[in-house]
Formats: sequence, C-alpha cells, structure tokens
Amino acid sequence: MKNSAEIVIIGAGISGCSIAYNLAKKGVKNIVVIEKNYICSGSTGRCGAGVRMQWGTEMNCKIGKKSIEFYENANEILEYKRDVEFKQSGYLLIADTDKEIKQFKKNIEVQHVCGIPSKMLSLEEAKEIVPYLNTNLLKGAAFCEKDGFLNPFHTTDAFYSAAKKLGVEFNTFTEVTGIKVEKNKVVGVETDKGHIATNCVVNATNGFSKKISEMVEVDIPVYSERHQILVTEPVEPMQGPMVMSFGLNLYVQQSPHGSFIMGRGDANEPRDLRITSSWHFIEEMAKTIDDILPPISKLRVIRQWAGLYNMTPDKQPIYDKAENIEGFYMAVGFSGHGFMFGPITGVVMSEMILGEKPTIDVSMLNLNRFKTGNLLLEPSVV
Repeated sequence: MKNSAEIVIIGAGISGCSIAYNLAKKGVKNIVVIEKNYICSGSTGRCGAGVRMQWGTEMNCKIGKKSIEFYENANEILEYKRDVEFKQSGYLLIADTDKEIKQFKKNIEVQHVCGIPSKMLSLEEAKEIVPYLNTNLLKGAAFCEKDGFLNPFHTTDAFYSAAKKLGVEFNTFTEVTGIKVEKNKVVGVETDKGHIATNCVVNATNGFSKKISEMVEVDIPVYSERHQILVTEPVEPMQGPMVMSFGLNLYVQQSPHGSFIMGRGDANEPRDLRITSSWHFIEEMAKTIDDILPPISKLRVIRQWAGLYNMTPDKQPIYDKAENIEGFYMAVGFSGHGFMFGPITGVVMSEMILGEKPTIDVSMLNLNRFKTGNLLLEPSVV
C-alpha cells in the first residue's frame, strides 16, 4: 500500500470507482481507493439494479438521462472485456390514485424539457406492455423505453478495471480507522494496514458515510435504513419493463437471466446498519405482487437479501466539500439512487475536486441546504 496519495477515495462501490476513473481520466496520477471489503461489496452489490430517467425534478432528470446515455455505451467507453448487461426495456410506472396521475403529468412536462421520451399511457396501453398487469386497482401509467437494468457487479467492475488501467491503486479488505486533520486541513488517512499522507479525501461510503464524516467532525444529516430485495426462480421471458409504483410501494424487474428481482420500501425498517432479512418483508412483498402482478406471485423465491439506503431529509444525495475542513469531499446520501447516478457522480465530483466547470449544476445538493431549509424534494421515490 502506498504511504502517500494525491487523492484518497473511501469506498469502492459504483460511486467510488466512478470518481476514481473520472479523476484518473483527467490526469490525476496518484489516486488510492480504500475498501473495507471487496469491490462492490456494499450497497451497489445489493441494489435492485434498475436505472431510469423518469424523475420529478429537472436536475434528477438530467443526471438520470446522462447516466443512461453513458450506460448505453459503457462497454466501449470503459473498454470492458465482459458485458455490463444493459437491458434497455423501459420502466412502466403505475398509479393507483388521481393525485399520482396528476404528479406523473407534471413529471413528464419536466422530462420532456430535458429531452426524455416518456409518455402517459392508458390502462389498456399499459396492459399491452405487461398483459398480466391487474389494472382493476389502477388509474393510469407512464412509460419510458430508454430506462432499464444493468448488472451492478459487472458495471462496477468495468469502472474499477478502467481506473486500474489508468494507474489507480485499490486497497481492498482495508479499513479506514481515522482521518488526520491539522489546522482544519486533511493531512492523512489512517487504516488498519498503515498511514497514507494526503490532502484530499472523498467520502463515498454510502451506508457508512456518517461514521466516516464524523472522523473529521463533519455532521451530515443522514441515516442508513435497511432495504430488502428478493429474487425468484428463473423462468422464460415474460416481462419486458421494470414495473414500479410509488403509491403501491413496489418495483419488479425480470433480469436478463429470467429471475424476477423485486423490492419495496418500509419506513419501519431498522437503522442500525443490519443487513439481515425478515419474514415480514417477504410476506408483504408477496401480498403486493399478488394484487398487482398475480402470475409472478406463484414463482418460488430463491433467496432474499438486504442493503442500506443512506437517506437524507429530502431523499437527495449530498455532493459537496466540507466548509470547515479543507480537502474533505462527500458523495453520499443517495437514498437508493446511487447506482442510477453512478456515471455522473464520478463526473461532477471530479469536476468539483479539480475546480472545473460543472457538466450539470449540482450546487443545490450542498450540505448547507439542510440548515437553510432549501431542500430539493423528489416526488418519485420508492
């Protein structure tokens, strides 16, 4: 392990690997990434793997659109020898209330301003896309054919491999135990395998972001909530798009390999960093699926798992540098959207660190917004 670095990135999920790649691509020579387990071992490797452009705020629409445009060409851009397995078969968003239909229409107006080819659908049109959808409970739907699904392990590996080719050093199974600060400036990182002198640290640890920020006495208003997912036995292709409902609280996608991956949110989930599984989740998930997509409820569950959603008060990430600690940067609090935003997280953070003009203005996602009350609320979140 190197004993000094120009930049140290903590966390080797999609965000950390993307930030490392983008910095190295811009010519930064001495970058070290520290990961306490293996590459993609945290929230990225436990996510639902869907990516979408259909958001309710203009900034998220822009981030989502640019991220998907990157993913469309990720194998070529990153010169990946395998395949990120991008299945671009759309997101079908379903609504069960008139209020949600009204919100969908507002969202689509914003999406069209951003050049996103989304559209409202009648229940008959939605049923043409997913024939076994139970429309008796629904009011309408929205659809974007450009949304889709990737393999999170291959995608993160693609960024990791590209960054390594550019000279980035990755230290896996290495835990950060402290960050050294002198005169309000970062001067080094302490790990269980030694000290690394550096003047720049990036916190990209998602579920453990609060713990890392506390090492430099920076308080971030986040908490990590368990989020559970299950996967079924594989069957022949029967569903193209991701089916998602914000009001009914579900997302369901058939993977390229035939298995169905599905999840739902629960405000009562524990916030103590546990990633165990529960019977309550699988029971509630089964009830929801039986109501909306009855045939899928008959499939056998192969396994279930959990990851951490690192939540902020407005369910939006924090892209910022610390006000009082020079050299400490944060890309945290993604609230379940970290994999979706991965490519652009690397771009905007590299621009912030290097003082470049931003590709997308994410200044409103600063840490100070929680003190001033200038929150950026996203209406379209499960």
